[in-house]
Amino acid sequence: MQGLKRKLVYVTFYELIGLCMSTLGLAYLSDTEASHTGPLAVMITTIAMLWNLIYNTLFEYWESRQAKRGRSVARRVVHAIGFQLTLVVYLIPLIAWWLDMTLLEALLVDMAFIVLVPCYTFAYNWAFDRIFGLPTSALATA
Repeated sequence: MQGLKRKLVYVTFYELIGLCMSTLGLAYLSDTEASHTGPLAVMITTIAMLWNLIYNTLFEYWESRQAKRGRSVARRVVHAIGFQLTLVVYLIPLIAWWLDMTLLEALLVDMAFIVLVPCYTFAYNWAFDRIFGLPTSALATA
């Protein structure tokens, strides 16, 4: 599976799993009900989904221009950390506003996700590539 279809399948399953994790995680970390954090998790998931499509397109563009092909552990780590760090820029203000807390408090709540999401992203990408194969950008050229 390649192209837009691959990206849509990837991001749909990635974000559905992420939505479940973030609803329950935010409720636990903010000591509020899941009914209050559920809509926030939907907003986070929507932002993350859009950013995921953009980020992966940019990453695959960069990847396709590298002399060495494939997805090494180092490349997967860079991908996962890069995605999470850039996403935090969008999410911290939203979390602070929704949960009525300071940016610092929102950062502290989000710290668990800052650590968890790159691990989840790494594992998800590895499993996705094992199931669906590598994208064209990571395949060796003939």
